[in-house]
Amino acid sequence: MALFIIGLITLIIGGAIYGRFCEKVFSPDDRPTPATTMADGVDYIVMKSWKNKLIELLNIAGTGPILGAIQGILFGPIAFLTIPVGCILAGSLHDYFIGMISMRNKGAQIPKMISKYLGNSSNKVYTIIIWLLMLLTGVVFIYTPGDLIVGDILGMDVNSSAIWVVYAVILGYYIVSTIFPIDQIIGRIYPIFGGVLIVSAIGVLIGILGDGGANLPTLSSGLIFEHPTGQSYIPVFFITVACGIMSGFHGSQATLISRTVKSEKEGRGTFYDMMIVEGMIAMVWAAGAMVLFGRGTPLDTGATSMVGIISREFMGTIGGLIAIIGVIVLPITSGDTAFRALRLMIAEQFNIDQQDPKKRVGLSLIIFIPAIAILFYAKSSPGGFNMLWRYFGFTNQLVAVFALAMITVYLKVYGKNYFISLLPGTFYTFIVTSYICHANIGLGLEGRIGSLFGLTPESYAISYTIGVVVAMLFAWGVPKVADNRKDTILRS
Repeated sequence: MALFIIGLITLIIGGAIYGRFCEKVFSPDDRPTPATTMADGVDYIVMKSWKNKLIELLNIAGTGPILGAIQGILFGPIAFLTIPVGCILAGSLHDYFIGMISMRNKGAQIPKMISKYLGNSSNKVYTIIIWLLMLLTGVVFIYTPGDLIVGDILGMDVNSSAIWVVYAVILGYYIVSTIFPIDQIIGRIYPIFGGVLIVSAIGVLIGILGDGGANLPTLSSGLIFEHPTGQSYIPVFFITVACGIMSGFHGSQATLISRTVKSEKEGRGTFYDMMIVEGMIAMVWAAGAMVLFGRGTPLDTGATSMVGIISREFMGTIGGLIAIIGVIVLPITSGDTAFRALRLMIAEQFNIDQQDPKKRVGLSLIIFIPAIAILFYAKSSPGGFNMLWRYFGFTNQLVAVFALAMITVYLKVYGKNYFISLLPGTFYTFIVTSYICHANIGLGLEGRIGSLFGLTPESYAISYTIGVVVAMLFAWGVPKVADNRKDTILRS
């Protein structure tokens, strides 16, 4: 219990202090925002500050901070320290600066900002990755809430024909919310969803505190446990708990809200603080999982199944149902805006007018065709979803590395403290590089050539070495990019 409380205090107090520091570095002012200067009644619309905060929170808080945290706690109580520190120094910083830089660039989506600050070559690579991430995110956030609705709400087999009916309903909602103006669908229903989310998180937290920490490890238990499947804390933990610490997907959502914020001075509360709240959600569900694992729940229980177990254990039948609904709400309120962000990115890339309803509908239909194909593969193929989730986690972090590089260039060009984004960018470059070098879904270097050096497949010696080299190149190269592109950026 002590580590959990220390983590929460660190998250709240540390987030408040570092959030103000980040705000000071960026220096928001009273200049008009895109919501007022480019109002179009569709995507550029002034919305109230509280509504922007709630929408941003629900946009970024998919199943990742819950399912990821439940899986991440298997590495041990270190999660209660890693999540808050990561949120403060990386995740919240990432979300804040992307939202604010987007506002300074007419509400531009990230691919356009990558092109401006990192160059066209980087943008070509980034565009492919971010479009893929948006598709994967949308599909993941059809799959997971659909299974929760059928399995935990309806009490039916998640492989029955009913699952496709539920998928179709969720997909239909996504199509509608992608096409309609942001204030007509998202702006109206999110306050209701937000209430359910908050009630479910508070309910689980009260249950944990009521438990008194009897089944939470003490400091004497050690910080890192041996993972049940033998996975390494570094880098796997950071890929697994991506959304609860830092998520590249969040950048695509911050740029949506950058078009609805009335004043730059609302930015810290809207972008930085909402990621801190997401970190708290991850902490609560991680603690709930650890309590139940301490009571004897099998460690190999699936993360989705754990959601229902935790909910009913701490909130009873009715309260547990509300909590499960809250978890269902999270991915649905991220999936819709993932597809919306993808529509805007493609439209921006090819200069497709989004004020024309026919063009919005046509572009949306094109987006949903591959999404349906990926969903079908994930559901019908053995291990299909597990592979989908792993690629989702990796691309999520890879996209964030590009974003941190872009933020670093922006800060250096304008003479600000760029080390605050360069350092987490360097660390996450090491994480994604070492992960993809070692993982079976990637290069699998230790498994393929490790024996030539006397290494076992479980070793990370080769992957860590390559990760360090690439991270050093990132730390050296990104400031160089800023110096080389400074004149071009200042003239644009």
